[in-house]
Amino acid sequence: MRRTVLLSTLLLAFAASVHAADRYVVIVSGATGEPEYADRYEAWRQTLIKTFVDRMAVDPSHVDVLFDGADETHAATAANVRRALDALRAKMHGDDVALVVLIGHGTFDGLEAKFNLVGPDLTSAQWAALLKPLPGHVAVVDTTAASFPFLEQLSGPRRIVITATDSAAQRFDTVFPEYFARALGDEAADLDKNGRISIWEAFLSASLGVRRYYEQRGQLATERALLDDNGDGRGREAGGEGTDGVEASRFYFDPDRTDAPPADEQLLMLLQKRESLRADADDLRQRKVLMTPDEYAKEFERLMIELARTTREIRRRGKT
Repeated sequence: MRRTVLLSTLLLAFAASVHAADRYVVIVSGATGEPEYADRYEAWRQTLIKTFVDRMAVDPSHVDVLFDGADETHAATAANVRRALDALRAKMHGDDVALVVLIGHGTFDGLEAKFNLVGPDLTSAQWAALLKPLPGHVAVVDTTAASFPFLEQLSGPRRIVITATDSAAQRFDTVFPEYFARALGDEAADLDKNGRISIWEAFLSASLGVRRYYEQRGQLATERALLDDNGDGRGREAGGEGTDGVEASRFYFDPDRTDAPPADEQLLMLLQKRESLRADADDLRQRKVLMTPDEYAKEFERLMIELARTTREIRRRGKT
């Protein structure tokens, strides 16, 4: 009897050990409205699909895409969203990872934030209820306008939530999805040069890309992305203060690499700080004409001193 129990225990342990973490993607590209949005959303959607399937080698059967203009099964409707997330819940195990990306229009009526679908929309609270039962590690990226309430609603244990805006009042179309889709496959986003791009690195790269987009046009940025991964529903801006980012810096969607060096989280934070300071310096140069010479010189000196200190710390940890 004892042998039978021992054998059963060993078989169960072996079965658990051979289950490698699976990766799943759900992309929901919502109601387009004008034709120009249809083209834009399709380009972002195709960039993501190509990155996941070609670069990250995700099983194509694990990539579920819903969009406006698709057939009845793949249309971006509330019913199909529920079907996709129910199917995902049935397939996922506790060590699996899933990435849910929302592309399209978002709205806020003063009470509820919604992601615009084909037909009836789903509120942030309804999305939270659908996503809550998912096992494993889940990252949700809402790239739409007025997406901030999704951060508060979806936040929780083993959850990473990214929103394109830091305010529900921001209702202008966002460019964050373009830069986020690009960052996932961009080697330049790999700050610690370990051959992989974490969700935090993609978030940082996309955030800096958005800043430069507005700076180059001489416009005030109307969107600031936030990331929450500690479950408090508050979030952190790239380069900003806060404790968020630790879990996201460990969340990789590309496959494991046995030759990749272990992530040095302190180094990664320093590299992120340096990139943010460089972006601040670029922004300062753009604003120079609006400042007095003394104001500009004081702020420029502060940034350069901080940049020098950060660069020195990076070199001490073995990176240039």
